[in-house]
Amino acid sequence: MRPMTQEPTKRPDWDEYFMDIAHVVSKRGNCCRRKVAALIVRDRRIISTGYNGTPRGIDNCYEGGCPRCASDAPSGKSLGECICAHAEENAIVQAAYHGISVKDGSLYCTLSPCLMCTKMIINAGIKEVVYETEYHFTLQARDLFAAAGVLCRQFKRKQEPC
Repeated sequence: MRPMTQEPTKRPDWDEYFMDIAHVVSKRGNCCRRKVAALIVRDRRIISTGYNGTPRGIDNCYEGGCPRCASDAPSGKSLGECICAHAEENAIVQAAYHGISVKDGSLYCTLSPCLMCTKMIINAGIKEVVYETEYHFTLQARDLFAAAGVLCRQFKRKQEPC
């Protein structure tokens, strides 16, 4: 064994590793209002990724593909008019598109899931959700995760010592 010549760099734990990758994936998001990403992981391997934006073959959000996002509608309003798909939805659908089961996987997302995505996550058989930032995370969504036995927890970044 060779002697170490320099101090090793800090290695991220699995949560930090996957959340950091999620932030890179979010940069692909084409929604002009918010960049969100999700990863689905099984056995510490990424099996699918998704980011928010317009459906396949539709003009990107920033190109005018979603009239709601191009409007001056306030955050959280007129959501029924938005044609963008959520990151969690896209990660689940991408896995299905490629014939990959997400059953018993963990979903890492940069933003807490909405109620619609909560239902999809449960029905897809995902067993754990790890999110970083909380956004309109309803009590109903939390209760559904709990009733379905899906572990849901917020990721908190560790502070580096000075």
